[in-house]
Amino acid sequence: MNTKTIPIKGMHCRSCEILIEDELIKIKGVQKVMVSEKRGVAEIYYKGNLQQEKIQQAVSSAGYALGKNEQKPLFSKRMQDYVDMGYAFLILTILYIIGDIFGLFNFSLKGTGNYGSLPIVLLVGLTAGVSTCMALVGGLVLAASARFVEKHPQATLFQKFKPHLFFNAGRIISFFVLGGIIGYAGSFFQLSTTTLGFLTIAVGAVMVLMGLQLTEIFPRLNGLQFTLPKGISRALGIKEQSEKEYSHKNSFIMGASTFFLPCGFTQAMQLFAISSGSPITGALTMGVFAIGTAPGLLGIGGLTSMVKGAFAKPFFKFAGLVVIFMAIFNISNGFNLSGIDVNAFINPQTTATTANDPNVTMENGIQIVKMTQTSSGYFPNSFTIKKGIPVKWIVTSENAFTCAASIVSSKLGIRRNLEAGENIIEFTPTEVGQVRFTCSMGMYSGVFDVINNQDSL
Repeated sequence: MNTKTIPIKGMHCRSCEILIEDELIKIKGVQKVMVSEKRGVAEIYYKGNLQQEKIQQAVSSAGYALGKNEQKPLFSKRMQDYVDMGYAFLILTILYIIGDIFGLFNFSLKGTGNYGSLPIVLLVGLTAGVSTCMALVGGLVLAASARFVEKHPQATLFQKFKPHLFFNAGRIISFFVLGGIIGYAGSFFQLSTTTLGFLTIAVGAVMVLMGLQLTEIFPRLNGLQFTLPKGISRALGIKEQSEKEYSHKNSFIMGASTFFLPCGFTQAMQLFAISSGSPITGALTMGVFAIGTAPGLLGIGGLTSMVKGAFAKPFFKFAGLVVIFMAIFNISNGFNLSGIDVNAFINPQTTATTANDPNVTMENGIQIVKMTQTSSGYFPNSFTIKKGIPVKWIVTSENAFTCAASIVSSKLGIRRNLEAGENIIEFTPTEVGQVRFTCSMGMYSGVFDVINNQDSL
């Protein structure tokens, strides 16, 4: 059997490899084809004679060309790219200042903390769709959708918007199905806070890459992509057509997988579904919640779908910056969930803890800790407690429909959805050191400094 290696340019993913392999294998005499997008070549195993014209025709039919890819520069050489980035950064800064002044980043829903009513669940979903879900899920959607529109500028408005319909359909269906499963099976799908933290960091890393690609400041990064192995892609039938049509199956699967992303509102709903012990209640709760988030997420789709013409390039850079800032925000949250104190690396100086914390009182041999939870976090959020003495942690929730109302601590084994009013959490610290707690998204955090009992003497 003879072997021939040919260079192919224009490939950028696993689907490109599959498309080319499927065309080359049709050539008479070809027994096996192995295409590598990373190396930019195709290895053809054949018997008899192999005509160069047939190879060129097959590669062209798949939508590619023979030849080697040119090495892209690390930094863009177009001055206009940097000018557009400057404008995008200025606009983003102005929008952030306006949002901060009007409290748009702490948008929340006042309520009683009862998720048993489906209309309330729908309102919570609407709230999440324009707040915390927008930071994680929305950031991921914005990165993918803007990248798609950038690569397919000739697509119609509906073609650009269609992936979002599949994304939200996958999200809603999976939330119904998995909500019913966790309602029946208890905490079967409940991931540890450490796992959620590393998952958030991984999603943030993907968002950083996609954001940098959108800015076009680093052209060489355009060749980096996270793709499924070729064998899995074939097994799932994930194959783009020669005209590079968007894979609706991929969009549907991405939407379905967001059930496992650590949005605080989502996890509050999941905790309620688990505690219900009913597959019907679990399915309805999670499904209605997903329906509530759809308008906010579809809004991103509508915005990116309408982008065209001279406005497109600056918009993609602006979208890239937004995605990068969201990614950094999510990575920071992921470190909080994982129990990693980033500030300790940035500022290694340690401050001495006060043995007699004014926010901690002693009643009948029990340490009483009082804390208030609002839509903006926990106040106060730092306490000094003594080892070996029981703690009664009284958390007053002023807003139960917000990310901060879902509180977790891996060291204390706590995963609690706070209800409006007083919530009591009891534990006994057994080790000296810091015990961190966060909301289930890692956005808001606090710490218990545990000291030896004799330190107060």
